[in-house]
Amino acid sequence: MIRLFRHSLPTAVLLLGLLDLLALIAAAEAGWVVRAHQIGMAVSPLADRWPQLVGFAFCLQIAMIAVGVYGADALQSLRFAALRLLVAVGLGTVLLSLLYFLFPITAFWRSNLLYAIALAILLLLALRVALGKALGSETFKRRIVVMGAGQRAQRIKALAQAPGSGFVVVSYIAMEGASRNIAEAIGREAIHNLSDFVVMLNASEVVLALEERRNALPLKDLLRVKTTGVYVSEFSTFMERETGRLDLETVNPSWLIFSDGFSSGRMLSAVSKRLFDILASATLLVLTLPLILIIALLIKIDSRGPVFYRQRRVGLYSVGFDIIKLRSMRVDAELPGNAVWAEKNDPRITRVGRLIRKLRIDELPQCWSVLKGEMSFVGPRPERPQFVEDLEENLRYYAERHMVKPGITGWAQINYPYGASIEDARHKLEYDLYYAKNYSPFLDLLILLQTIRVILWPAGAR
Repeated sequence: MIRLFRHSLPTAVLLLGLLDLLALIAAAEAGWVVRAHQIGMAVSPLADRWPQLVGFAFCLQIAMIAVGVYGADALQSLRFAALRLLVAVGLGTVLLSLLYFLFPITAFWRSNLLYAIALAILLLLALRVALGKALGSETFKRRIVVMGAGQRAQRIKALAQAPGSGFVVVSYIAMEGASRNIAEAIGREAIHNLSDFVVMLNASEVVLALEERRNALPLKDLLRVKTTGVYVSEFSTFMERETGRLDLETVNPSWLIFSDGFSSGRMLSAVSKRLFDILASATLLVLTLPLILIIALLIKIDSRGPVFYRQRRVGLYSVGFDIIKLRSMRVDAELPGNAVWAEKNDPRITRVGRLIRKLRIDELPQCWSVLKGEMSFVGPRPERPQFVEDLEENLRYYAERHMVKPGITGWAQINYPYGASIEDARHKLEYDLYYAKNYSPFLDLLILLQTIRVILWPAGAR
């Protein structure tokens, strides 16, 4: 893992992304040269066309990130990767058209562009064939030693075996008197010098996964390991980095207080986020106004009742506000004051409502709440007051998600399907707290791009 703007990215993904960028620039240059030779034109120095090369590579790579080309599924399956690449090329072509309209200096000839896109697809697929086995092997994985052999160690073992894992466990060490759930664990008493043992295994990290730390923390061992240059991490910190969420089963208040993060309220971050929200929401409202009017007409034709639906939600610092959505359910969907979770294939949803929910079009009027400052584009989804009361009673730290402004899309929305239960809310809370703790403009950008993937492949939308 490489830490980038407080967000951890797998080394294999960063390597593949860099190689893809070079492949895209090479494809753009080759397309130019091939077309130049076809028409008998002299090939000018490469420096004369760097805006075209950079523009081509930038737009296609942004599209690849947006459709999930660098997700675990795409890294494991060539067929899956090929399908995502084709969608990315289509989206990238749209972005290129917009770029060429705004900045004509970056434009390719259409024939150059056709050759460049064809070569890019071939090169990107060839890269994945060449690196396919290596990306799935231990070549790019970190080697870790786990101190502990109980339930926490079992969770790390399951995580290491999951597709797309960025690490491999080279040894489990069972502490004396502690529970042992890992059969292959080595007893601490069998290791004469722990630091030499870790170095001999060529491990880059030791993870402390003890069930009970009182009077059991091996400080002397950990200090010796640390002085050898091997990274030492605590279980909650390790799980946060590897899963992209805070593990509510093991996180405690002292860990939240003393760990890094929770800087979304700092002046520079808050100002930049607000400026983006104003510009983006105003632009999106103007651009999508014709679509909103068309959908409004279809809603009116499809079912009786108002076109827009107002609903009370809990916002920043637990202050209530009203969101506006395009109505997707029948007007009698709920009894007054009786909030009900949406279900899979919910019979209350209208025909038009089912479509606009899948495509997230019903959320577009919320741009008005963003423009007013009640919401942000990115943040935890605002919940209804009735649900919040129940969730705060059942889930610890739930109130902390209200320390950041709610959003139209969020880290939980792109990582977890729609939730309609306390257990689903707990999983989404783990992602929401991760976002609140690790907020940065980079993470916001990543979420916005990945939201395109959720819209294109709307798994879990209800």
